[in-house]
Amino acid sequence: MIEFIVGAKGSGKTKAMIDMINKAAGETTGNIVCIEKNMSLIYDIKHSVRLIDVDEYHINGYDEFYGFVAGVLAGNYDIMEIYIDGILRVGNRDMAGFEKLVERFEILCENVKVIFTVSEERDKIPDKLKKYL
Repeated sequence: MIEFIVGAKGSGKTKAMIDMINKAAGETTGNIVCIEKNMSLIYDIKHSVRLIDVDEYHINGYDEFYGFVAGVLAGNYDIMEIYIDGILRVGNRDMAGFEKLVERFEILCENVKVIFTVSEERDKIPDKLKKYL
């Protein structure tokens, strides 16, 4: 299952995601992963959640990001949920590339809940991606 938290910068997307992560950390029987472009959430999410900084791995672009997440999933079959903060920064705000990434994630993560924060106005989300709002 894929879901988006969408809004303009400063609209509370990351705060909403933090609340979702911490709630899930108290309820899930599996593992939770949070992926972000820096370690700004280290003090906000429960320590049981695996926090990954993509900048540490020099990930640049959606193709590299897809491979990285595939590797994370391959290394741990107990991952139940993945939270990804600021996905458009990973792909340099390329919305067409993001659409392709989401298509690939539908297959890769069919048994994993994936939540993306997307810094964009709701009406600027392409029609093909509106089902994830």
